[in-house]
Amino acid sequence: MTGVANTECERGLLIQFFRQMLRIRLLEERVLAEFSRGRLFGTTHAYIGQEANAIGILSAARRTDVVFSNHRCHGHYLAHAGDLRRLAAELMGKATGVCGGKGGSQHLCWNDFYSNGIQGGIVPCAAGMSLAEKLKRTDRIVVVFLGDGTFGEGIVYETFNIAALWELPILFVVENNFYAQTTPVALALAGGFAARFHGFGIQTVEIESTDVLEIYETAIRILEMVRERSVPGALIINTYRFCAHSKGDDIRDPQEVEHKQQSDPLKVHGRRLTDSERETVRMEATAEIEDAFRVADSDPWPDPKADLGVALDR
Repeated sequence: MTGVANTECERGLLIQFFRQMLRIRLLEERVLAEFSRGRLFGTTHAYIGQEANAIGILSAARRTDVVFSNHRCHGHYLAHAGDLRRLAAELMGKATGVCGGKGGSQHLCWNDFYSNGIQGGIVPCAAGMSLAEKLKRTDRIVVVFLGDGTFGEGIVYETFNIAALWELPILFVVENNFYAQTTPVALALAGGFAARFHGFGIQTVEIESTDVLEIYETAIRILEMVRERSVPGALIINTYRFCAHSKGDDIRDPQEVEHKQQSDPLKVHGRRLTDSERETVRMEATAEIEDAFRVADSDPWPDPKADLGVALDR
């Protein structure tokens, strides 16, 4: 890593990044535990192992930027200042949830954060948002997160073409965790991701890192390019998820997962903090998550009659 960690980056930022990543990790572990107890509605896809991506990129973006996520969205939501308690309530189907308990794990709408579980379909939606910002002449850009499995959808390439042709201020972030559900990327993708963007003339940066500071520095540069030139860009991060695709559907070699965990983003960045700092952050984050689920558990259920109105009176 560069000297930024030691000279330019304030101590508070180092602790903040660790706190944000740990918060995501502990939240996802709690979500999987709650799901196994039958206390959540719908499905869920955890972000364990990829926390540095969300924190690095969205810390470099502006809070006023538009963020579009996918089925693996909890980390992106929290990184973009989403409310933890309301997320817990949403997952539990409570009226106080992000979407009133109706969206569940995959469908969140919070200020200018959106997520959807339809692979590929999120990309043109994000491009449309980018076009709107361009037409309004704002300096806001759109950040959209794609998984490697999304690249089997034709509409993705149609969107790349339009984004490049119309010079839309959008950053395509590819989180390549090397498995589309359980299918290795090598069995589903010919060529590479970068070549696909290059075919449309989209400036692309590709990195292989779990270091939140390296991702943060890289994101700053490409986001600045997208914003200043008002053109699309792409950031490809070769990453890895430690958890199953969704709950327990995991056919990967356990030794492969164990080997990848040596580059755990929390361990990589955690070495920059003292034992005392890490323990303090862990205690605070644990208490925050416990409180969020405790409160959400006592929150009210949505009122179906209020939602459906006169339809239920007939």
